[in-house]
Amino acid sequence: MNVSIVIPNYNGEKYIIDCIASIYDQVNNKRNIIVVDNRSTDSSVALIKSRYPEIRIIENNKNLGFAAAVNQGIRASESEYVILLNNDAFARDGFVQALVECVEKDSNIFSAGAKMLRYSEPGIIDNAGDELTVLGWAYKCGDGRPSEEFNKERRIFSACAGAAIYRRKIFEEIGYFDESFFAYLEDVDIGFRANLHGYKNLFCPTAEVEHIGSATSGSKYNDFKVRISARNNVWLLIKNFPLAMTIVNLLFYTTGIGVKAIFFTAKGYGKSYRIGIKEGINSLKTVRTNLSKSRFPTRNIIRVEYMMAKSLLEYIAVKLNSKYR
Repeated sequence: MNVSIVIPNYNGEKYIIDCIASIYDQVNNKRNIIVVDNRSTDSSVALIKSRYPEIRIIENNKNLGFAAAVNQGIRASESEYVILLNNDAFARDGFVQALVECVEKDSNIFSAGAKMLRYSEPGIIDNAGDELTVLGWAYKCGDGRPSEEFNKERRIFSACAGAAIYRRKIFEEIGYFDESFFAYLEDVDIGFRANLHGYKNLFCPTAEVEHIGSATSGSKYNDFKVRISARNNVWLLIKNFPLAMTIVNLLFYTTGIGVKAIFFTAKGYGKSYRIGIKEGINSLKTVRTNLSKSRFPTRNIIRVEYMMAKSLLEYIAVKLNSKYR
């Protein structure tokens, strides 16, 4: 299989060896396993060198963030396809083969995301594809639902970069992961760009991983995560849509921001969320790159708008079903 596996790592000594072990026998050329370490302060790099001396390790002299780390790994690879795998995700048998078979079905497929299961509850979905709504909310499809409900391949807005395969040559056309994001939503951003360029992102249910989740950040919600996610959420929407579409969607965006502000205030993270939104707005000029100025076919823009509207309806339906079930 013409595939490389890139594993970003930061202080992952509790998980990294098991992560590598889960895909080690699924790859013939061990040099195609690339760990990119973001200046870990634990023993993870030493452990990797001791247990798996034949794989490649890129060691950074500081924490460059998830996006920069995976970009390093992608550029260091020489294969047609690249799989990204979180250091706290453990692949099941056949994971690599299933992803390759999925992406090879159509040359217009940019990425395919795996079925991510909760490590503590392996029969429950952690992520079955990322979706983005017209309110600007990105969410994990299937989160908390039984695994057997997600056995069909389907098109999604974007693949979760925690366990997904990408067609490497398309990065040269649409750009790599946006390193200004540092972490969070960078995978939705690149999925956004792929959709605007007319490519597809798929959910591949036959490729399965068990995922611990928040191993690096430490928790589902914390001040850093809420602030950075809020900032990136502003960038995500403004940088990708042409100005006219941004204006059309402005009411939806601001409504979404307002609802989330209430939600995070109730959780005790209102200040962090507001700071993140302010940072995002104040730094918009620095993230509106040439990519955001590209002229996309009208049909692609309409397609993306349709996907975001549909995602909102599906999100509401799931919430209502959960409430009255």
